[in-house]
Amino acid sequence: MSQAAAQDRTYGGFDCTVDCSGHAAGYKWADDHSITDELDCPDGNSQSFQEGCVAYTQDNMRSDPDEDDDGKPAGAGSDDDDDDNDK
Repeated sequence: MSQAAAQDRTYGGFDCTVDCSGHAAGYKWADDHSITDELDCPDGNSQSFQEGCVAYTQDNMRSDPDEDDDGKPAGAGSDDDDDDNDK
């Protein structure tokens, strides 16, 4: 996936870079730790993880935390381009 295409993707209203997997991981971490206040989200090495945590505090009712805002898989390698190589 090109970086331009990735930048068109969002997760919880936050722009994704390479993919949205960091956002999804932060969202699921916040869910696992019952985070309700964005001030309790870790402010560490990953901006996307932190944004995913914040997204959880703003809306914890995503139908599938492994999908971006358009319903596409959040992780890398989720393009349909290389499905033929999975034989």
